[in-house]
Amino acid sequence: MKYIALAAAIAVMASGCTTYDAYTGEEKTSKTAIGAGIGASVGAVAAYLANKDEKSGTRNRRILAAAAGGGAIGGGIGYYMDSQEAELRKKLRGTGVSVERVGDNVNLVMPGNITFGSGRSAIASDFYEVLDSVAIVLKEYDKTLVVVAGHTDSDGSADFNQKLSEERANSVSNYLKSQGINQVRLEPVGFGESQPLASNSTAEGKQQNRRVEITLVPATE
Repeated sequence: MKYIALAAAIAVMASGCTTYDAYTGEEKTSKTAIGAGIGASVGAVAAYLANKDEKSGTRNRRILAAAAGGGAIGGGIGYYMDSQEAELRKKLRGTGVSVERVGDNVNLVMPGNITFGSGRSAIASDFYEVLDSVAIVLKEYDKTLVVVAGHTDSDGSADFNQKLSEERANSVSNYLKSQGINQVRLEPVGFGESQPLASNSTAEGKQQNRRVEITLVPATE
């Protein structure tokens, strides 16, 4: 419940963080609001994991057992995630994917305009190379749970958006699996239109809300 409350609180903060273009008068989403929205998305992931799996210790032990060398994360969780974050930033520079740090989690935000065609769940062919780069880092830092979350804007019915978000999350998860990421680490989930980064009342906001996020959660004993 504490994860759900945290996610809700951050979402409320994000809803008030908008600015207006002085020339056009159009509402724009501030960087603070986007950051708060990403924090809310990670909070939603934490709530989902807490509600889905009360035996997280068992899951973490399976991830660590499958990792190279096995055992707990050496050098401390913070250092391990710092190193992984730095490598991802280097690999993903200029790709359109943003790398965000939320506590001990690393979050990759992949905009819908570069990952999928409109209303489709098949990965865009020119995005495979980006996912290949992500997979390289995930294989090197193999002591993390990889939560792949699909998100949509509010166009269309809630049922359609929920299904589309799940299909997109599964597409990315399955591709990472095909690139050698152990299935025990992969957790696809669809959030539909429930976790917007920005207002759905503008085209800019809708574009930001159509996305896939990959949240890397350290596996601890």
